[in-house]
This record gives sequence, C-alpha cells and structure tokens, in this order.
Amino acid sequence: MAKLKGFEFWSSTLKKASFVVAPMVDQSELAWRLLSRRHGAQLCYTPMLHAQVFVRDANYRRENLYNEVCEEDRPLITQFCANDPEVFVQAALLAQDYCDAIDLNLGCPQMIAKRGHYGVFLQDEWELLEKMIRLANEKLSVPITCKIRVFKEMEKTVRYAQMLEKAGCQLLTVHGRTKDQKGAMTGIASWEHIKAVRKAVNIPVFANGNIQHLSDVERCIQETGVQGVMSAEGNLHNPALFEGRSPPVWEMAEEYLEVVKQHPPCTLSYVRAHLFKLWHHTLQIHQDLREDLAKVKTLAGLAEVSKQLRLRCQVITNRKRFPRVVKLLTMTYRPKEPVANGNSQGSEVKKTVCQKRALEDSDGTADTLSKNKQKKRSRNPNKNFCPEQKPKYIKCEQCGNPKGNKCVFNLCRGCCKKKAYKEVADCPINCYYKVNSENLRLREIGI
Repeated sequence: MAKLKGFEFWSSTLKKASFVVAPMVDQSELAWRLLSRRHGAQLCYTPMLHAQVFVRDANYRRENLYNEVCEEDRPLITQFCANDPEVFVQAALLAQDYCDAIDLNLGCPQMIAKRGHYGVFLQDEWELLEKMIRLANEKLSVPITCKIRVFKEMEKTVRYAQMLEKAGCQLLTVHGRTKDQKGAMTGIASWEHIKAVRKAVNIPVFANGNIQHLSDVERCIQETGVQGVMSAEGNLHNPALFEGRSPPVWEMAEEYLEVVKQHPPCTLSYVRAHLFKLWHHTLQIHQDLREDLAKVKTLAGLAEVSKQLRLRCQVITNRKRFPRVVKLLTMTYRPKEPVANGNSQGSEVKKTVCQKRALEDSDGTADTLSKNKQKKRSRNPNKNFCPEQKPKYIKCEQCGNPKGNKCVFNLCRGCCKKKAYKEVADCPINCYYKVNSENLRLREIGI
C-alpha cells in the first residue's frame, strides 16, 4: 500500500483532525490523551521522545510507546527530538508500527534542548534538516511531519517551511513564536507568520499559540486558514477546551484519575503534575493541601488530596456570600495571556523585564542587580552572576543530558538509576543503592 501524502494523509488517516493536543514532555501520556479525546480532541501526539535513547534502550521504548498501544488512542503521532539522520530514522523505524506518523521536534526552546543540540536550536542548519527529513521520507512507511517555531523575518520563515516541504515533510505545525519567546519573553504568538506559511506551502498546516478557549480555535482557523489548531497549556488547564466547556475542576481531576486507574502503569510524577495544573487556583488558597499533594507517594494518596480539595470547594460554593471566590474555584484555570492577537503590550512589558535580567547577567554590578540577587550577594560577596564565568555543564556519558554533580558514574539521575537497577551497582550520591540477588529476581518475574 502506497504511503499517503499531504492533504490525502490529513483527510484519510487523520480524518481531517482540527482539534489537536500538543506533544508535551511528560504531560501528553496515554491517560491524558484518552481524557482529552473524550472531550473533543481529534488528534494527539506522544510526549517528545529522545531518538538516541529510544534506539538504545528497550525499557524506554516499552515504557513510552510499546506498552501504550490502545485502540482508542488513534490517530496518534509520535514525536522525536534528534540531530543525527541515521539515529532519527532508526528510532522512527522502531516506532512506526505503533503510530500514524513520525514528527521531528524543531520547536523546543528550553535549555536542555540547547545543551542536547535539538529542537529549535537546529532551525539554522537547513542542510542537516533537509537530509534528516529526506532520509526519513524515503525509509519510513508512515508520513514524516515537523513542528517548528518562526523566525522574526516572515520571509525567512516562509522559505524555511518550503524547504521542509520540499525535503518530504507531509504536515507542518507552526508555533507562532520565535526561539527567544519563552519564559519572561513569551509574549504573543504571531498568527501573521502562520498565515504566510499556510499560503506558501501545499501541505496541511496546524497552528500553535494563543489558544485558551474554543473561540480562539475558531478565530485562528478563520484568520490563518490552517487545517487544525494545536493546544498545549490551554489543554493542560482545561482538557474540555475543545468542547467549549469550562467544567468544575474536580470533575476533570476525578475523571483523569479514573482513566489512570484503567490504563496503568502511569508515572506518579505525571499524575501529580496534571493535578497541580488542574487545581491551580484552589491550591493557592489551600496551602496545606498543596503541601500534601507534593508529598504523597501513591496514586491513592493523590486521589485523597483531590477529594479533599473537592470537598472544600463544594463547601464554599454553597455559601452565596462569596460569589467571586466560588467562580475562581469552580472554573478551570486560564493562564494569563494577552487577548488580542495584535496587541503587543504584554510582550513589551515582559521584554523589559527580560532585558533587565540580561543586563544583570552581563555585568553583575550592584546597581543593576535585582533585590533578590542583592540579598544573595550580601550573604555571599563573592557570588558570581555572570553566565560566561560559570562552570560548564558536564554531559551524561550515555544520553548527553547534564550529569549529576557528584555521580560516581558520570551519569544523569535517570541513567544512574537504570545502571543501579541493571548492574546491581551502587551510587550513594544519587541514592540509588544496589539490591540483593533475591530482590532482583523478584523484580524480573514481576513481583
């Protein structure tokens, strides 16, 4: 059977999906994808997977994709970060039977992506990207897609998208922010850039950025002409976003916990992070339960804290004397973001803050330091705030991530943990101790 391309792929395999849940590190796992699909999501991505680790580690493949095969969880696109064409294709070949397409992450702007040299930090290496996409398009039986960020120059962004299309990309997701628009400089995503890309290419385009309500989705499609809209933060705070609803937070929290129970195993840290997002407003008021949520170490414990939060909210909602508090607690949280797409006031304010921080980092003089950094310097007069003079991170020998400061194996915490488990090794610094042979045998037979 011939591999479908472009609009034929979007129409047939993806069933003209318009409501899309973004690939989110440790946050778009199976349980969350199933919850989102129940409430209007038509297409989901896996969390970003590291291609090199996926090729090398069978446990990583099993934990992140192989064990998550579910008939309800389709259509599904698997996303990888990579910077080597051969490694990327090897990982994609191992994953292609478990999904409908393979996506190359060219949009992650975080520091870990910079250190690992992937994500948006590859956007200037067009020759390498063209080789990666072309090779994957030739070798894979499923389509190859890409998720990118824009350049400041609209013309360069358009040429970038056209280059990826020419290399073999069959669907393009465009996050309308630049590489530097993150943290204090997040600002507003440019739908104008997305619109320009959509007009310039002959493949389906998804838009990403400024999506908090269903009305944003509809407006984005109308203004840019894209085939679909992707949501990340908006979906995390309200998984019913694509239904156009803002249900009580406990309704979403309890339903999510039920899905987790039905589809184990699910890493506890993922569940905890989702509950923190869902209960955002309420946890600002009930600090004691916030601490409990951070400390509990079982799924039952997390469910109990969520139940206590619900009970407290329901007590407050029965009191008509506090209508504003009731509204805050019962509605899902929306992160603050400028409403109008053309309004740059919010981004300008954030830019000023970031410029101030950059000035602090550049010279570290007492006149330009923030109050917080001045306090740190008063406690330690020799403290250095200049990033150029700080010690460089040492990479983990296996995966390339920053290693633990004093790990005896020169590994990051994740690789150290796996080494301790597999080789019955002992790293007292990272607190992963060797186990005796009886415990190891019990682990192997699943007890």
